[in-house]
Amino acid sequence: METGLGGGWTLANTRTSRCEIPRSPARPQTRPYPLREPHLELNDLWLVPLGVVVGAFGTLVGAGGGFALVPVLLLVYPQKDAETITSMSLFVVCANAASGSIAYARQKRIDYNSGLWFVLGTFPGAISGAIVVGYIPRRTFDAIFAVVLISIGLFLVLRSSRTAISEPVTGRGVVRRRIRDAQGNTFVYAFNLWKGVAISTGIGFLSSLLGIGGGVIHVPVMATMLHFPVHIATATSQFVLMFMAGEGTAVHFISGALSWDRSLFQAMLLALGAVPGAQIGAKLSHRLHGGAIMRALAAALVLVGARLALKAIQG
Repeated sequence: METGLGGGWTLANTRTSRCEIPRSPARPQTRPYPLREPHLELNDLWLVPLGVVVGAFGTLVGAGGGFALVPVLLLVYPQKDAETITSMSLFVVCANAASGSIAYARQKRIDYNSGLWFVLGTFPGAISGAIVVGYIPRRTFDAIFAVVLISIGLFLVLRSSRTAISEPVTGRGVVRRRIRDAQGNTFVYAFNLWKGVAISTGIGFLSSLLGIGGGVIHVPVMATMLHFPVHIATATSQFVLMFMAGEGTAVHFISGALSWDRSLFQAMLLALGAVPGAQIGAKLSHRLHGGAIMRALAAALVLVGARLALKAIQG
């Protein structure tokens, strides 16, 4: 307010209707717990046909497709950490294995009695593997994954595939199975049940650790060490894989590695393609000999492993 002549106050200056208080600069409004907005881009749509290919080949060899999907994701998304890559892969593998299991169930080639025991064996391994992967650096993860793929591939190349029915094994813990599929083929085989359960525990750990689902390891082990016919091993592996990948996926959801963000929606696009792809792979399995399936699996493992090893070396 101003003073007039003689020190009096003017009427105009005495009309102060309110007191102006300086305002602090506006602050951006934030939520106490910000949500990661899920958003997709147009170029993410290529993941759908990729899921079809991965689902078809993964179901054909009983591996779930994670062994092929993880290297692709590692190469395409170098900015994502190992835990995010494995969580995406396990989500897709779970969907693919569920679809493949339905197809193989119609073919009556799943050994449910053995499969359920193997599922129980995978629980501790799958859960611990999903936790441990969060502590592994990306470059180390690439190197470990490459070594595992190449080792399995070379093992299959050097060891002749067994497609004929092996002579029944004997001893304690040995169980015998007789399965007749929808086409009238009869498969008779025997194996050590507890040996299979113990192996499943280790496979469960590696499957969640690497995000490959475990079928890529389970099928060769079932066919060579447990004397399963290849077609029964492939179908049963898909059944076990459905639960194994589901266990790892659940752990990633609980830990927050997989949440409502772009990575989850990218995994959903892959799964959208993998589900019909699994049906295609199951139908193709009728037309391929067991030896051809194993050779295709071995070649894919060595090639993908070599490419990933080169990337790990180059950094």
